[in-house]
Amino acid sequence: MCRVTDTIRAADGTAGLPVDVAAEGARIAANVSRVVQGKHDVVRLALVVLLAEGHLLVEDVPGTGKTTLAKALAASIDASVRRIQFTPDLLPSDVTGVAVYDQETRAFEFKPGAVFANVVVADEINRASPKTQSALLECMEERQVTVDGVSYELARPFLVMATQNPVEMEGTYPLPEAQRDRFTARVSMGYPDREAEVAMLDDRGTTDPLTSLQPVADAATVRALVTAVQGLHVSDAIRRYVVALVEATRRSPDLRLGASPRAGLQLLRTARASAALAGRDHVLPDDVQAMAGPVLAHRLLLTGDAAAARRTAEQVVAGLLSSVPVLRGR
Repeated sequence: MCRVTDTIRAADGTAGLPVDVAAEGARIAANVSRVVQGKHDVVRLALVVLLAEGHLLVEDVPGTGKTTLAKALAASIDASVRRIQFTPDLLPSDVTGVAVYDQETRAFEFKPGAVFANVVVADEINRASPKTQSALLECMEERQVTVDGVSYELARPFLVMATQNPVEMEGTYPLPEAQRDRFTARVSMGYPDREAEVAMLDDRGTTDPLTSLQPVADAATVRALVTAVQGLHVSDAIRRYVVALVEATRRSPDLRLGASPRAGLQLLRTARASAALAGRDHVLPDDVQAMAGPVLAHRLLLTGDAAAARRTAEQVVAGLLSSVPVLRGR
């Protein structure tokens, strides 16, 4: 099995030591799992999204560890981290920044908002108004912020980890389709198993493990990991399989809105990251199938009949995976 590696660049631009994606990914995942116990699949998906240069939407009821996951991943990377608590009175300028008039210089000076960081934790994103939610659209897709006609580049890596409560809960605004499509993947935390919950009661009785969590990687390492992931081999058959899955969502009788071309791009990027974390230098159909549910389901809209039959988008994606043939070839 080939190991996927890249080289970490030193501050002066010279080549440094090679980085092993699988080994570095395992270190970061193990560090996060010290805080988020019993959720290895969730932690791995968060790491996949990070290496795919995407954004993650964490959805579940309050108290299941959504914010803890985001903060633990952020703490595991020695990079800039900002947390935004989304509330109904939050303004778009609080997120992106604002130009302030300086009386001494008699010019407007840009004051960066909370989005100017490597990792942005958007807590309870669907408690803010749609106008404030839309402040994230440009920065999530184009990795820049435009204020008063001037664009400002964001740092790399750039990851938005947003948490949201179920839409039927009080004081929430549903995320519009354009906003959901910006998120690479969605994951539900779920309740921990009994042993993990007992361990949590014991470990957090007096202290918070987040306070003692130390970073095990830095921004340069993450950039090298991302570059290595982008270099993975993807066969023409895999590309055609991804397109076939995306097209199948548009033809499904259970859906009134299928997956966008952006969804296909994100599915392939996450499949690359998943393969790299497994220590391979090429993508398999298994990687695509493993990422299809988290990447596609939150982008789909069910028909009225499918919703009345209590079908879920995840079930529709699972059905498509069983019906769309896996293409073979190199």
